[in-house]
Amino acid sequence: MKICVAQTRPVTGDIQQNIVRHKEFINRATSFGANMIIFPELSLTGYEPPQAKALAVDLHDNRLDDFQTISNAQKVTIGAGIPIRTEKGITISMILFQPHRERLAYAKKYIHPDEEEFFIPGQNFPTIAIAGNTVAFAICFELSVQAHADEAFKNGAAVYIASVAKFTNGVDKATQRLSEIAGTRNVPVLMSNAIGAADGGMCAGNTAAWNSKGILLAHLDESHEGILILDTKTESCTVQML
Repeated sequence: MKICVAQTRPVTGDIQQNIVRHKEFINRATSFGANMIIFPELSLTGYEPPQAKALAVDLHDNRLDDFQTISNAQKVTIGAGIPIRTEKGITISMILFQPHRERLAYAKKYIHPDEEEFFIPGQNFPTIAIAGNTVAFAICFELSVQAHADEAFKNGAAVYIASVAKFTNGVDKATQRLSEIAGTRNVPVLMSNAIGAADGGMCAGNTAAWNSKGILLAHLDESHEGILILDTKTESCTVQML
């Protein structure tokens, strides 16, 4: 399977403009044969918790329909981040668009204390089968929660993908943790991080992939948009700036 992780610079609060940019990333990823592309945490709005109430959408918001059309036509799974409004509150979610399937929301279950003012814990799922592979997702803070990883690998995860909004003061710790997960669980691991301003800080990029021994295969820099595609069969990576 070829998995793409995107490194984007979201336009804060502009869902429509971010949709346009996401499509450009998807087109580039599928031109390299990617079966899946995962975007950073809250990629469609930018990571701005105080604005989440105003920006939150319904799972079936029709502005996102084009992603399903592309998924069907290109046979690619797309994971894009956006706050979702529920009866109980707003969740930090990643909507998954799979070819000819109903869209799903992976909602961050383990939220950081700083997020509790704006979000409620969601109901994530431990793994999902994509292109015959068992994949586990983590949204940012979840990657540091041991119970999250334990549940994912108890359910047979063969690939672990973290969608994050890590700042310069947290990205090193996150990459160390993800390398550890890869090496101790013997699975390839990927991270999709944003760049640019977010919630008063700066996202630090360094989107990356590790092999099943925890060895860093490739990464992007801290300041440019781009894609990283891992071929899980050969452990080779394609990196391209956009």
